[in-house]
Amino acid sequence: MGTTIKKFANGSFLEYDKGSFDDWCVYFTDPRGFRKPPKDEDYFQELKDLAKKYGVDRIYGDYVLVYEKTGKTVNDDTLRQISDISKQYHEDALQMDILLTVLYMAMIAEERKANTRLGKRIKRLGIYYLLVENAPVPQAANFMRGMGWRAIDALCKARGF
Repeated sequence: MGTTIKKFANGSFLEYDKGSFDDWCVYFTDPRGFRKPPKDEDYFQELKDLAKKYGVDRIYGDYVLVYEKTGKTVNDDTLRQISDISKQYHEDALQMDILLTVLYMAMIAEERKANTRLGKRIKRLGIYYLLVENAPVPQAANFMRGMGWRAIDALCKARGF
């Protein structure tokens, strides 16, 4: 078992555990006990669906609030702020809390990668491309595959991050 980072009211939780590269793989365990690492394509689809309901600006803006608070370690205040932000989504509060926490944890993992040159910006680029540029989910989840860090860096800089 890994290190539990956040438990949710429905009994689900998120944790870090050993992955194929390091000990910072994010795992989600649902209320039935089924455990899996969240995949970009899955949570990108959820973000896209929520953006249709609440608007791209709101979803992307709330993601950026979390992005700006993300460093190399988990911060309990940030986890609480994610829950507070998520409460504004009423019937979708739990879903949003899980999504933003997954993204927060994934960005921390990116920041902790040895010799990273992109860190959390790689996640922001994917979400920006998905929501702001309205890319299809499969394309947004996979468009950086095989790209070198310099090309990705240039794409980030062109978008202001």
